Amino acid sequence: MRILGIEGTAWAASAAVFETDRDHVFIESDAYQPDSGGIHPREAAEHMGEAIPEVIATALDHARELADEAGESRDDPAIDAVAFSRGPGLGPCLRIVGTAARTLAGRLGVPLVGVNHMVAHLEIGRHQSGFDSPVCLNASGANAHLLGYHGGRYRVLGETMDTGVGNAIDKFTRHVGWSHPGGPKVEAAAEDGEYTDLPYVVKGMDFSFSGIMSAAKQAVDDGEPVENVCAGLQETIFAMLTEVAERALSLTGTDELVLGGGVGQNARLREMLSEMCEARGAAFYAPDPRFLRDNAGMIAVTGAKMLAAGDTIAIEASAIDPNFRPDQVPVTWRSGEESVARGLHDRSAADTGGEASADAADLRGAEATVEFVDETVVKRRLPKTYRHPELDERLRRERTVAEARLTSEARRQGVPTPLVRDVDRQKATITFSAVGDRDLARGLSPARVRQVGSHLGRLHAAELVHGDPTTRNARVTGPAGGDTAETGDDASDPGPDRVYLIDFGLGFHSGHVEDHAMDLHVFEQSVVGTTDDPEPLLSAVEAGYAETGPGATLDRLREIEGRGRYQ
Repeated sequence: MRILGIEGTAWAASAAVFETDRDHVFIESDAYQPDSGGIHPREAAEHMGEAIPEVIATALDHARELADEAGESRDDPAIDAVAFSRGPGLGPCLRIVGTAARTLAGRLGVPLVGVNHMVAHLEIGRHQSGFDSPVCLNASGANAHLLGYHGGRYRVLGETMDTGVGNAIDKFTRHVGWSHPGGPKVEAAAEDGEYTDLPYVVKGMDFSFSGIMSAAKQAVDDGEPVENVCAGLQETIFAMLTEVAERALSLTGTDELVLGGGVGQNARLREMLSEMCEARGAAFYAPDPRFLRDNAGMIAVTGAKMLAAGDTIAIEASAIDPNFRPDQVPVTWRSGEESVARGLHDRSAADTGGEASADAADLRGAEATVEFVDETVVKRRLPKTYRHPELDERLRRERTVAEARLTSEARRQGVPTPLVRDVDRQKATITFSAVGDRDLARGLSPARVRQVGSHLGRLHAAELVHGDPTTRNARVTGPAGGDTAETGDDASDPGPDRVYLIDFGLGFHSGHVEDHAMDLHVFEQSVVGTTDDPEPLLSAVEAGYAETGPGATLDRLREIEGRGRYQ
């Protein structure tokens, strides 16, 4: 079977042929190169209009050569389907690609397949690596997010809350007068620079680049050598992405990570991710550069999987979608497969940096190891060798202090937390009392998540922010496996269950509604990523929050949900 793929979401006009029998991928691309600054939608569309017919013609010639080699009749089409990028991307570019794909499929009489560009970044890595069900870090120009397969869809486990990673870097390089694309120029300059400290903003598995970009521009304006700022940018941005990737591995329990997106060509990012995965005992795969940048090869490969599952689209229903989120795509070609969170119910909370069940002796999580000693839990934040030493030392010290302080402050506000018994700032170690029987991820129920909502409301009313409230960073007592038999007949009756909040290392003081809503968003995002039917649980979370939290938070939460880069 041969699939023709067509890509043109932004700057790369590309066509490819994927022959499934030989796992052979041919790619022809013609990338738009702006004279200065970033991508201009009108200029990109003009380039797409000129280049798409040419790259398609070249790809079709290659398909015909393959058909001739196979002895196929010239009367038969050399391809079995046309796959194209439906989105996300620039509308003017997508429309040109969509028109070309519809025209070609109609003329040849072959099926049409509409592919989500970001899902294709994941699928090419999964296809080439042979991984079962990996987490994917997509790091491209306009996008940055973490995806994991759960409940028949790719769930967004974390994402940028302002701009894509490549676009963020381009904003800095435009400020210093460098041409597009800025990523390779920052990478080259960083080789001659010394680390410069810049803001580090991680919120659970979400992250933000606006603050670091503003600080980087200001540092250059204040006279800091640009190569030093570039070194700081790389070390900070890529450490943020590596940290949230590790947190996603911990949340889901998987031990496979694939990288996607054009920024994934950066050697320092690949080095960090590889080092993190090696330390965790996880497998890491980065596709060849030609499959990382925007390309039709990944569209053709994903299109072949969709075609085999019968997932085609009628021409009249094939409108493009510039805001096509990856979690909107029914993953029909993986029907019946296990979720990325297949190990979720077999792993303890300590695998994610939280406390663990008392039968675990010494476990390593996303941020720390935890060790049970009698009725206490000793949590040690180990050095992260992938981070620059200065950055790592600062984060370990700050998070240890924050966790000890905020855990105690939350307890004084009536929120169940472990008792802090001892803190060693130099060794980044805290000793807690042991709480709960298991983490919340292994015992989800409406009653339990309602308690979490209520706890977060109390924190926010006292101007405290947890920073990383996930289904792994809450501990529960009561029935195992989410059994609600002893939790009362409705979500408002918690029965004998008790839910504790743990792991306040990303916490801080704030009375701002934005920070409160982001806290709630992080928790709800973790619920969506770890259960097949999240809606009753999300309703319960918000009902619990409404009882204790500031009134404006839920309204801001709705705004945040519509603000994501892929909405």
